[in-house]
Amino acid sequence: MNEFAVCPTAGRDRRVSSVSSMVATAAKLDSGPTVVVPPASYMASTIPETMAIARAHTDHTIMDDEISSDDESSTPISTVVPTYAFAFDIDGVLLAGGEVIPGAKEAMRVLNGENPDGIKVPYIFVTNGGGKTEQERCLDLSKQLGVSVSPGQFICGHTPMREMAEKYGTVLVVGGEGEKCRNVAEGYGFNDVVTPGDIMKWKSAVTPFRNLTDDEHKNSRDRDFSQVEIEAIFVFADSRFWGDDTQIILDLLMSKNGRMGTLSDTFDEGPPIYFSHNDVVWATNFGLNRLGMGALRVFIEALYKERTGKTLKSATSFGKPQVGTFQYATRVLEQWREDVFGEEGPPKTVYFVGDTPESDIRGTNEFHKHVDEEWYSILVKTGVYQSGTEPRHKPRVIVDNVLDAVKHGMERSRKAALKEMEELNNGVAVQK
Repeated sequence: MNEFAVCPTAGRDRRVSSVSSMVATAAKLDSGPTVVVPPASYMASTIPETMAIARAHTDHTIMDDEISSDDESSTPISTVVPTYAFAFDIDGVLLAGGEVIPGAKEAMRVLNGENPDGIKVPYIFVTNGGGKTEQERCLDLSKQLGVSVSPGQFICGHTPMREMAEKYGTVLVVGGEGEKCRNVAEGYGFNDVVTPGDIMKWKSAVTPFRNLTDDEHKNSRDRDFSQVEIEAIFVFADSRFWGDDTQIILDLLMSKNGRMGTLSDTFDEGPPIYFSHNDVVWATNFGLNRLGMGALRVFIEALYKERTGKTLKSATSFGKPQVGTFQYATRVLEQWREDVFGEEGPPKTVYFVGDTPESDIRGTNEFHKHVDEEWYSILVKTGVYQSGTEPRHKPRVIVDNVLDAVKHGMERSRKAALKEMEELNNGVAVQK
Protein backbone atom coordinates (compact mmCIF):
# COMPACT_ATOMS: atom_id res chain seq x y z
CA MET A 1 0.00 0.00 0.00
CA ASN A 2 1.26 3.45 -0.86
CA GLU A 3 1.61 5.39 2.38
CA PHE A 4 0.11 8.51 0.82
CA ALA A 5 -3.19 6.72 0.29
CA VAL A 6 -4.06 6.89 3.97
CA CYS A 7 -2.83 10.38 4.76
CA PRO A 8 -5.49 12.18 6.83
CA THR A 9 -7.42 14.71 4.78
CA ALA A 10 -8.81 16.74 7.65
CA GLY A 11 -8.24 20.42 7.09
CA ARG A 12 -8.41 20.28 3.28
CA ASP A 13 -11.48 22.47 3.31
CA ARG A 14 -9.87 25.18 5.38
CA ARG A 15 -9.51 28.45 3.60
CA VAL A 16 -7.03 31.28 3.72
CA SER A 17 -7.78 33.97 6.29
CA SER A 18 -9.43 37.09 4.95
CA VAL A 19 -7.42 39.93 3.50
CA SER A 20 -8.87 42.47 5.85
CA SER A 21 -7.52 40.62 8.85
CA MET A 22 -4.00 40.77 7.44
CA VAL A 23 -3.60 44.28 6.13
CA ALA A 24 -2.24 45.89 9.29
CA THR A 25 0.34 43.18 9.92
CA ALA A 26 1.23 42.84 6.27
CA ALA A 27 2.25 46.48 6.15
CA LYS A 28 5.37 45.45 8.06
CA LEU A 29 6.48 43.54 4.96
CA ASP A 30 7.06 46.67 2.96
CA SER A 31 10.63 47.72 2.36
CA GLY A 32 9.83 51.36 1.65
CA PRO A 33 7.65 53.95 3.36
CA THR A 34 5.47 54.60 0.33
CA VAL A 35 4.60 51.02 -0.55
CA VAL A 36 1.33 49.60 0.71
CA VAL A 37 -0.11 46.13 0.42
CA PRO A 38 -2.74 46.00 -2.33
CA PRO A 39 -6.18 45.86 -0.70
CA ALA A 40 -8.56 42.98 -1.32
CA SER A 41 -10.36 44.85 -4.09
CA TYR A 42 -7.13 44.98 -6.09
CA MET A 43 -6.49 41.25 -5.95
CA ALA A 44 -8.13 38.84 -8.37
CA SER A 45 -11.50 37.67 -7.10
CA THR A 46 -12.42 35.87 -10.33
CA ILE A 47 -10.04 32.93 -10.15
CA PRO A 48 -12.49 30.44 -11.75
CA GLU A 49 -12.99 32.73 -14.75
CA THR A 50 -9.25 33.43 -14.95
CA MET A 51 -8.48 29.71 -14.84
CA ALA A 52 -11.12 28.99 -17.49
CA ILE A 53 -9.43 31.48 -19.81
CA ALA A 54 -6.05 29.94 -19.02
CA ARG A 55 -7.32 26.42 -19.74
CA ALA A 56 -8.83 27.57 -23.02
CA HIS A 57 -5.42 28.83 -24.10
CA THR A 58 -3.47 25.83 -22.89
CA ASP A 59 -4.25 23.32 -25.62
CA HIS A 60 -3.52 25.87 -28.33
CA THR A 61 -0.49 27.43 -26.70
CA ILE A 62 1.43 24.53 -25.19
CA MET A 63 1.65 21.91 -27.91
CA ASP A 64 3.13 18.50 -27.17
CA ASP A 65 5.35 18.62 -30.22
CA GLU A 66 6.87 21.94 -29.13
CA ILE A 67 8.54 20.51 -26.02
CA SER A 68 11.08 17.79 -25.52
CA SER A 69 10.17 14.32 -24.33
CA ASP A 70 11.73 14.97 -20.92
CA ASP A 71 8.32 14.91 -19.25
CA GLU A 72 7.72 11.32 -20.35
CA SER A 73 8.29 8.89 -17.51
CA SER A 74 8.39 5.08 -17.49
CA THR A 75 7.52 5.04 -13.78
CA PRO A 76 3.97 3.79 -13.07
CA ILE A 77 1.90 6.79 -11.98
CA SER A 78 -0.17 6.57 -8.81
CA THR A 79 -3.65 8.06 -8.68
CA VAL A 80 -3.05 9.24 -5.11
CA VAL A 81 -2.98 13.04 -4.71
CA PRO A 82 -0.47 14.25 -2.09
CA THR A 83 -1.66 16.60 0.63
CA TYR A 84 1.23 18.94 -0.20
CA ALA A 85 2.28 21.03 -3.21
CA PHE A 86 5.14 23.18 -4.45
CA ALA A 87 5.39 26.80 -5.57
CA PHE A 88 8.48 27.96 -7.45
CA ASP A 89 10.10 31.26 -8.17
CA ILE A 90 11.72 31.14 -11.63
CA ASP A 91 14.75 33.43 -12.01
CA GLY A 92 17.55 32.14 -9.81
CA VAL A 93 15.67 28.91 -9.05
CA LEU A 94 14.89 27.32 -12.41
CA LEU A 95 16.57 29.74 -14.82
CA ALA A 96 19.50 32.14 -14.81
CA GLY A 97 19.65 34.64 -17.66
CA GLY A 98 17.35 32.43 -19.70
CA GLU A 99 19.55 29.36 -19.20
CA VAL A 100 18.22 26.33 -17.34
CA ILE A 101 19.89 25.81 -13.94
CA PRO A 102 21.29 22.29 -13.48
CA GLY A 103 18.80 20.03 -11.73
CA ALA A 104 15.72 22.03 -12.78
CA LYS A 105 14.57 19.62 -15.49
CA GLU A 106 15.04 16.62 -13.24
CA ALA A 107 13.12 18.36 -10.45
CA MET A 108 10.14 18.77 -12.79
CA ARG A 109 10.33 15.11 -13.82
CA VAL A 110 10.33 14.05 -10.17
CA LEU A 111 7.20 16.09 -9.49
CA ASN A 112 5.53 14.69 -12.60
CA GLY A 113 5.77 11.14 -11.30
CA GLU A 114 9.36 10.05 -11.84
CA ASN A 115 9.86 9.16 -8.19
CA PRO A 116 9.86 5.91 -6.14
CA ASP A 117 6.17 6.27 -5.18
CA GLY A 118 5.05 7.17 -8.68
CA ILE A 119 3.01 10.13 -7.43
CA LYS A 120 2.36 13.37 -9.27
CA VAL A 121 2.69 16.48 -7.11
CA PRO A 122 0.74 19.70 -7.84
CA TYR A 123 2.93 22.76 -8.40
CA ILE A 124 2.67 26.33 -9.62
CA PHE A 125 5.09 29.09 -10.59
CA VAL A 126 5.04 32.46 -8.82
CA THR A 127 7.45 34.95 -10.35
CA ASN A 128 7.87 38.67 -9.86
CA GLY A 129 8.98 38.86 -13.47
CA GLY A 130 6.67 39.84 -16.30
CA GLY A 131 6.57 41.79 -19.50
CA LYS A 132 4.88 39.03 -21.53
CA THR A 133 1.49 37.38 -21.46
CA GLU A 134 1.16 34.40 -19.17
CA GLN A 135 0.63 32.24 -22.26
CA GLU A 136 3.91 33.38 -23.83
CA ARG A 137 5.83 32.90 -20.60
CA CYS A 138 4.41 29.39 -20.24
CA LEU A 139 5.39 28.45 -23.77
CA ASP A 140 8.94 29.67 -23.12
CA LEU A 141 9.14 27.81 -19.81
CA SER A 142 7.73 24.63 -21.35
CA LYS A 143 10.47 24.57 -23.95
CA GLN A 144 13.18 25.38 -21.42
CA LEU A 145 12.16 22.80 -18.80
CA GLY A 146 10.88 20.10 -21.12
CA VAL A 147 7.45 19.88 -19.46
CA SER A 148 4.04 21.26 -20.31
CA VAL A 149 3.41 24.41 -18.27
CA SER A 150 -0.14 25.75 -18.29
CA PRO A 151 -1.16 29.39 -17.83
CA GLY A 152 -3.44 27.98 -15.13
CA GLN A 153 -0.42 27.28 -12.91
CA PHE A 154 1.55 30.43 -13.67
CA ILE A 155 1.51 33.82 -11.92
CA CYS A 156 3.50 36.83 -13.14
CA GLY A 157 4.08 39.86 -10.96
CA HIS A 158 1.45 41.74 -12.93
CA THR A 159 -1.13 38.93 -13.15
CA PRO A 160 -3.26 40.24 -10.23
CA MET A 161 -3.37 43.67 -11.91
CA ARG A 162 -5.97 42.33 -14.34
CA GLU A 163 -8.53 43.04 -11.61
CA MET A 164 -7.85 46.77 -11.91
CA ALA A 165 -8.92 47.05 -15.54
CA GLU A 166 -12.42 48.14 -14.52
CA LYS A 167 -11.10 50.72 -12.06
CA TYR A 168 -9.19 52.94 -14.49
CA GLY A 169 -9.75 54.36 -17.96
CA THR A 170 -6.58 55.73 -19.55
CA VAL A 171 -3.40 54.23 -18.08
CA LEU A 172 0.33 54.46 -18.75
CA VAL A 173 2.06 51.06 -18.91
CA VAL A 174 5.84 51.03 -18.47
CA GLY A 175 8.55 48.42 -19.03
CA GLY A 176 9.28 45.37 -21.10
CA GLU A 177 10.24 44.97 -24.74
CA GLY A 178 8.48 46.76 -27.56
CA GLU A 179 4.69 46.64 -27.40
CA LYS A 180 4.46 43.49 -25.26
CA CYS A 181 3.34 45.21 -22.06
CA ARG A 182 0.68 47.16 -23.94
CA ASN A 183 -0.55 43.85 -25.34
CA VAL A 184 -0.62 42.33 -21.86
CA ALA A 185 -2.59 45.25 -20.45
CA GLU A 186 -5.10 45.21 -23.29
CA GLY A 187 -5.44 41.45 -22.83
CA TYR A 188 -6.33 42.12 -19.19
CA GLY A 189 -9.16 44.38 -20.32
CA PHE A 190 -7.63 47.86 -19.94
CA ASN A 191 -9.45 49.92 -22.54
CA ASP A 192 -7.03 52.79 -23.17
CA VAL A 193 -3.35 51.89 -22.78
CA VAL A 194 -0.62 54.48 -23.28
CA THR A 195 3.13 53.76 -23.48
CA PRO A 196 6.10 56.08 -23.00
CA GLY A 197 6.67 55.77 -26.76
CA ASP A 198 3.27 57.34 -27.43
CA ILE A 199 4.20 60.34 -25.30
CA MET A 200 7.65 60.66 -26.91
CA LYS A 201 6.02 60.55 -30.35
CA TRP A 202 3.71 63.40 -29.28
CA LYS A 203 6.63 65.63 -28.26
CA SER A 204 10.21 64.45 -28.71
CA ALA A 205 11.42 67.16 -26.30
CA VAL A 206 9.85 65.19 -23.43
CA THR A 207 12.99 63.02 -23.50
CA PRO A 208 15.74 65.21 -24.98
CA PHE A 209 18.48 62.58 -24.95
CA ARG A 210 16.84 59.81 -26.95
CA ASN A 211 14.81 59.62 -30.13
CA LEU A 212 12.48 56.80 -31.04
CA THR A 213 13.77 54.22 -33.50
CA ASP A 214 11.87 53.77 -36.76
CA ASP A 215 10.11 50.70 -35.38
CA GLU A 216 9.25 52.44 -32.10
CA HIS A 217 7.89 55.44 -33.99
CA LYS A 218 5.79 53.18 -36.21
CA ASN A 219 4.31 51.23 -33.28
CA SER A 220 3.66 54.28 -31.09
CA ARG A 221 0.22 55.85 -31.35
CA ASP A 222 -0.68 59.42 -32.22
CA ARG A 223 -2.32 61.33 -29.37
CA ASP A 224 -2.53 64.91 -28.19
CA PHE A 225 -1.51 64.37 -24.58
CA SER A 226 -2.26 67.95 -23.65
CA GLN A 227 -5.89 66.80 -23.83
CA VAL A 228 -5.50 63.37 -22.20
CA GLU A 229 -5.78 62.65 -18.48
CA ILE A 230 -3.82 59.57 -17.45
CA GLU A 231 -5.55 58.00 -14.45
CA ALA A 232 -2.89 55.52 -13.30
CA ILE A 233 0.66 54.35 -14.00
CA PHE A 234 1.50 50.64 -14.12
CA VAL A 235 5.09 49.39 -14.18
CA PHE A 236 4.46 45.94 -15.60
CA ALA A 237 8.09 44.93 -16.20
CA ASP A 238 11.64 46.20 -15.76
CA SER A 239 12.33 49.43 -17.58
CA ARG A 240 14.66 49.23 -20.58
CA PHE A 241 15.18 53.01 -20.57
CA TRP A 242 15.32 54.27 -17.00
CA GLY A 243 15.99 57.90 -17.87
CA ASP A 244 13.11 58.26 -20.32
CA ASP A 245 10.62 56.31 -18.26
CA THR A 246 11.56 58.09 -15.04
CA GLN A 247 11.19 61.52 -16.66
CA ILE A 248 7.70 60.72 -17.94
CA ILE A 249 6.63 59.11 -14.66
CA LEU A 250 7.81 62.12 -12.65
CA ASP A 251 6.03 64.50 -15.03
CA LEU A 252 2.78 62.66 -14.40
CA LEU A 253 3.25 62.29 -10.63
CA MET A 254 3.72 66.07 -10.36
CA SER A 255 0.99 66.93 -12.87
CA LYS A 256 -2.54 68.21 -12.54
CA ASN A 257 -4.79 65.18 -12.87
CA GLY A 258 -2.37 63.21 -15.02
CA ARG A 259 -2.16 65.67 -17.89
CA MET A 260 1.28 65.95 -19.50
CA GLY A 261 2.78 69.42 -19.57
CA THR A 262 1.01 70.60 -16.41
CA LEU A 263 2.43 71.13 -12.93
CA SER A 264 0.41 70.77 -9.75
CA ASP A 265 0.71 73.45 -7.07
CA THR A 266 0.54 70.79 -4.35
CA PHE A 267 2.22 67.87 -6.20
CA ASP A 268 -0.47 65.50 -4.95
CA GLU A 269 -2.89 65.68 -7.89
CA GLY A 270 -1.07 63.19 -10.09
CA PRO A 271 -2.11 59.60 -10.77
CA PRO A 272 -1.20 56.67 -8.50
CA ILE A 273 1.63 54.38 -9.55
CA TYR A 274 1.63 50.58 -9.26
CA PHE A 275 4.69 48.35 -9.45
CA SER A 276 4.29 44.67 -10.29
CA HIS A 277 6.99 43.80 -7.75
CA ASN A 278 9.53 45.33 -5.41
CA ASP A 279 12.76 43.33 -5.92
CA VAL A 280 15.77 45.65 -5.76
CA VAL A 281 18.05 43.01 -7.30
CA TRP A 282 17.62 39.79 -9.24
CA ALA A 283 19.87 36.99 -10.46
CA THR A 284 21.03 36.50 -14.05
CA ASN A 285 23.86 34.45 -15.51
CA PHE A 286 26.23 37.33 -14.74
CA GLY A 287 28.36 36.87 -11.66
CA LEU A 288 26.77 39.73 -9.69
CA ASN A 289 23.11 40.53 -9.03
CA ARG A 290 21.47 43.10 -11.32
CA LEU A 291 19.19 46.01 -10.39
CA GLY A 292 15.47 45.33 -10.67
CA MET A 293 12.14 47.12 -10.47
CA GLY A 294 12.49 47.81 -6.76
CA ALA A 295 15.57 49.87 -7.54
CA LEU A 296 13.56 51.90 -10.06
CA ARG A 297 10.95 52.54 -7.38
CA VAL A 298 13.62 53.77 -4.97
CA PHE A 299 15.04 55.97 -7.75
CA ILE A 300 11.65 57.53 -8.52
CA GLU A 301 10.86 58.09 -4.85
CA ALA A 302 14.18 59.84 -4.28
CA LEU A 303 13.75 62.10 -7.31
CA TYR A 304 10.17 62.92 -6.36
CA LYS A 305 11.37 63.90 -2.88
CA GLU A 306 14.17 66.00 -4.38
CA ARG A 307 11.83 67.79 -6.79
CA THR A 308 8.85 68.37 -4.48
CA GLY A 309 10.18 68.12 -0.94
CA LYS A 310 7.42 65.59 -0.27
CA THR A 311 7.30 61.84 0.25
CA LEU A 312 5.54 59.95 -2.51
CA LYS A 313 2.40 58.41 -1.00
CA SER A 314 0.65 57.06 -4.08
CA ALA A 315 2.87 54.03 -4.80
CA THR A 316 1.72 50.44 -4.40
CA SER A 317 3.71 47.25 -4.97
CA PHE A 318 2.28 43.91 -5.96
CA GLY A 319 4.33 40.72 -6.21
CA LYS A 320 6.34 39.02 -3.50
CA PRO A 321 6.65 39.56 -0.55
CA GLN A 322 3.21 41.18 -0.44
CA VAL A 323 0.68 38.98 1.33
CA GLY A 324 -1.91 39.58 -1.39
CA THR A 325 0.26 37.78 -3.92
CA PHE A 326 0.46 34.70 -1.72
CA GLN A 327 -3.31 34.79 -1.25
CA TYR A 328 -3.72 34.91 -4.99
CA ALA A 329 -1.24 32.02 -5.34
CA THR A 330 -3.23 29.97 -2.82
CA ARG A 331 -6.44 30.39 -4.79
CA VAL A 332 -4.70 29.53 -8.07
CA LEU A 333 -3.09 26.44 -6.52
CA GLU A 334 -6.42 25.38 -5.01
CA GLN A 335 -8.15 25.75 -8.37
CA TRP A 336 -5.32 23.87 -10.11
CA ARG A 337 -5.62 20.94 -7.68
CA GLU A 338 -9.36 20.76 -8.28
CA ASP A 339 -9.25 21.06 -12.07
CA VAL A 340 -6.28 18.78 -12.73
CA PHE A 341 -6.14 16.45 -9.72
CA GLY A 342 -9.80 16.38 -8.70
CA GLU A 343 -9.05 17.46 -5.13
CA GLU A 344 -10.96 20.22 -3.37
CA GLY A 345 -9.42 22.67 -0.93
CA PRO A 346 -5.87 23.91 -0.50
CA PRO A 347 -2.96 21.55 0.23
CA LYS A 348 -1.99 21.08 3.86
CA THR A 349 1.59 22.13 3.09
CA VAL A 350 3.03 24.35 0.36
CA TYR A 351 6.78 24.25 -0.19
CA PHE A 352 7.80 27.62 -1.61
CA VAL A 353 11.20 27.46 -3.33
CA GLY A 354 12.95 30.79 -3.87
CA ASP A 355 16.35 32.42 -4.17
CA THR A 356 15.68 35.87 -2.71
CA PRO A 357 15.44 36.21 1.10
CA GLU A 358 13.87 39.69 0.88
CA SER A 359 10.90 38.59 -1.22
CA ASP A 360 10.52 34.81 -1.55
CA ILE A 361 11.47 33.84 2.00
CA ARG A 362 10.13 36.95 3.69
CA GLY A 363 6.74 36.63 2.04
CA THR A 364 6.43 32.89 2.63
CA ASN A 365 7.33 33.17 6.31
CA GLU A 366 4.92 36.04 6.89
CA PHE A 367 2.07 34.39 5.02
CA HIS A 368 2.56 31.20 7.02
CA LYS A 369 1.74 33.13 10.21
CA HIS A 370 -1.72 34.06 8.97
CA VAL A 371 -3.13 30.88 7.45
CA ASP A 372 -4.17 27.46 8.71
CA GLU A 373 -2.09 25.67 6.10
CA GLU A 374 1.68 25.35 6.36
CA TRP A 375 3.80 27.46 4.03
CA TYR A 376 7.34 26.15 4.21
CA SER A 377 10.17 28.33 2.86
CA ILE A 378 13.12 26.76 1.02
CA LEU A 379 16.07 28.91 -0.07
CA VAL A 380 18.33 27.77 -2.91
CA LYS A 381 21.92 28.86 -3.48
CA THR A 382 21.64 29.32 -7.25
CA GLY A 383 20.33 32.90 -7.34
CA VAL A 384 20.36 36.15 -5.37
CA TYR A 385 21.32 34.53 -2.06
CA GLN A 386 25.08 34.44 -1.58
CA SER A 387 26.24 31.16 -0.11
CA GLY A 388 27.94 31.56 3.26
CA THR A 389 26.06 34.73 4.22
CA GLU A 390 23.36 34.98 6.88
CA PRO A 391 20.01 35.81 5.24
CA ARG A 392 18.05 38.54 7.00
CA HIS A 393 14.88 36.53 6.55
CA LYS A 394 15.64 32.97 7.52
CA PRO A 395 14.17 30.07 5.55
CA ARG A 396 13.13 26.78 7.06
CA VAL A 397 15.98 25.18 5.15
CA ILE A 398 18.77 26.15 2.71
CA VAL A 399 19.65 23.72 -0.10
CA ASP A 400 22.02 23.75 -3.04
CA ASN A 401 19.49 23.76 -5.87
CA VAL A 402 15.87 23.21 -6.87
CA LEU A 403 16.26 19.44 -7.23
CA ASP A 404 17.45 19.24 -3.62
CA ALA A 405 14.49 21.42 -2.62
CA VAL A 406 12.01 19.05 -4.26
CA LYS A 407 13.63 15.99 -2.72
CA HIS A 408 13.69 17.64 0.71
CA GLY A 409 10.01 18.58 0.61
CA MET A 410 8.83 15.23 -0.67
CA GLU A 411 10.87 13.28 1.86
CA ARG A 412 9.74 15.55 4.70
CA SER A 413 6.08 15.01 3.80
CA ARG A 414 6.65 11.29 3.34
CA LYS A 415 8.04 11.01 6.85
CA ALA A 416 5.16 13.07 8.23
CA ALA A 417 2.69 10.74 6.48
CA LEU A 418 4.35 7.68 7.98
CA LYS A 419 4.22 9.24 11.43
CA GLU A 420 0.49 9.98 11.07
CA MET A 421 -0.11 6.43 9.91
CA GLU A 422 1.65 5.10 12.98
CA GLU A 423 -0.53 7.27 15.21
CA LEU A 424 -3.66 6.09 13.40
CA ASN A 425 -2.58 2.48 13.95
CA ASN A 426 -2.16 3.00 17.70
CA GLY A 427 1.57 3.28 17.54
CA VAL A 428 2.15 0.18 15.41
CA ALA A 429 4.84 1.00 12.85
CA VAL A 430 3.85 0.61 9.23
CA GLN A 431 6.24 -1.45 7.13
CA LYS A 432 7.56 0.19 4.01
